[in-house]
Amino acid sequence: MNYILILISAVLVNNFVMARFLGLCPFIGVSTKYSSSLGMGLAVIFVMTMSGSATWFLDRFILIPLNLGFLKTIVFILVIATLVQLVEMIIKKSAPLLYDALGIYLPLISTNCAVLGVTLINIDAGYSLLENIVHSAGGGIGFTLALIILSTIRERLEYAPIPECFKGAPIAFISAGLVSLAFLGFSGLPVK
Repeated sequence: MNYILILISAVLVNNFVMARFLGLCPFIGVSTKYSSSLGMGLAVIFVMTMSGSATWFLDRFILIPLNLGFLKTIVFILVIATLVQLVEMIIKKSAPLLYDALGIYLPLISTNCAVLGVTLINIDAGYSLLENIVHSAGGGIGFTLALIILSTIRERLEYAPIPECFKGAPIAFISAGLVSLAFLGFSGLPVK
């Protein structure tokens, strides 16, 4: 039951994009088309899950025993960057069209604060390895869900009569804010 609660919390209640406001650069940049959003989301799920697992092992078996906890952020960033390079090579070889659609945003997963955030939150929460994997995967699923929701909204907005001053990024941020308010409803907090 605890794993289900961790998963639901990561996907809906504490969504990294909609509730914690982490990873907004690729969120706004890639969410113009459904297909690129899905591809980016799958890449983020993989990177978040793998980096969460790898950093858990590094923290438990290297950083803590050697009293090197102060290097946590640097080590975690190196792990994330390595995994992103692996994902980038795989996507470039297996799906060149997706690789072209993601453009600069694929390497930006390395600097995506949502990926670093999930690794640090997992360690700070004291999750076991399985809880860590569930939370990391849930964070990636939540990121993908947010990308897909915004991309479908933005695809529809292309045909809507929007004033010129709101076209592009302004309407994307307004839409993201409204979707974020909807996600706030999952937290059970009253909106004031």
